[in-house]
Amino acid sequence: MSETKAIGGYFGLQENNTGIGYYPHLLALNTGRNAFEHILLLRRYKKVYLPYFTCDVLLEPLKKHAIEIVFYKINELLEPVSLPILDKEDAFLYTNYFGIKSNYINYLATGVKQLIIDNAQAFFVPPVPGVDTFYSPRKFFGVPDGAYVTTENKKGVQYERDHSTGRFSHLLLRVDSGASAGYEDFKKNDAQLSGQPIKLMSKLTKNLLSNINYEEAKGKRNANFQFLHKALAERNQFQIQPEEDITGPMVYPFRTTNTTIRKRLIDNNIFVATYWPNVFNWLTENEMEYKLSREIIPLPVDQRYNENDLNFILQIIHATP
Repeated sequence: MSETKAIGGYFGLQENNTGIGYYPHLLALNTGRNAFEHILLLRRYKKVYLPYFTCDVLLEPLKKHAIEIVFYKINELLEPVSLPILDKEDAFLYTNYFGIKSNYINYLATGVKQLIIDNAQAFFVPPVPGVDTFYSPRKFFGVPDGAYVTTENKKGVQYERDHSTGRFSHLLLRVDSGASAGYEDFKKNDAQLSGQPIKLMSKLTKNLLSNINYEEAKGKRNANFQFLHKALAERNQFQIQPEEDITGPMVYPFRTTNTTIRKRLIDNNIFVATYWPNVFNWLTENEMEYKLSREIIPLPVDQRYNENDLNFILQIIHATP
């Protein structure tokens, strides 16, 4: 029985009844890992090839359903060293690293049938037709959760709708008191998303995603990426291919063996993550994925920042001995 609409009283969060999200035709779920789980259940995969260079949260649905995991290696271009021969119940997952591997994904799609694309770092990259793809908008915008997935709900499963009310504290604290004040709550929110059942995206998250100027955000990310690349290309030990289609990238991957730079950036309130620390436990320091996790510094390029901010980042980098 539906709740009777309340008329009058206090105001809730201002809603936008005219906007739509960036992917209105995709299935909107509550988390990226659950979007991945939805694909696994729909396709009934028994084995999944997964890169070592990935976030360990992707293991959650695989372990939950006792799906065999086979890790594969990548090279310095972030591409698989070799491609396996897949059986009908096998899948091959590839990550659109930093949102800059779209051309390679187009190549993969021509030869790998049971392909799954993790576009968590490539929100603005449209899915390749016929290829199972999932997205995580909270890595690009100020929302607490949410995901999109290309596969339809052909099994007819009726998912409940999620509720996001208790996951907003880190977003609100950052607005009122700064990034450091909300960081502990940010980590708690991340922990709360673990073990969640598959649900539809909450009304609150969907509403927030309908209020974003996506073209402006994508344009700023593109411009910021190119600004940093122009300044750092000669120093960057990660070779960004000139033919790559860069579309609203997540970050600028600056690879350097100078480990002091990351610390200097953080000391100056430029928060750069490590993708992904779990790799340090999986592999040894002489292996490529270990080196990539240690040496790639993901520099911010998102829509919050302008050239003055980027010049400050460059100043820190150039001043670090």
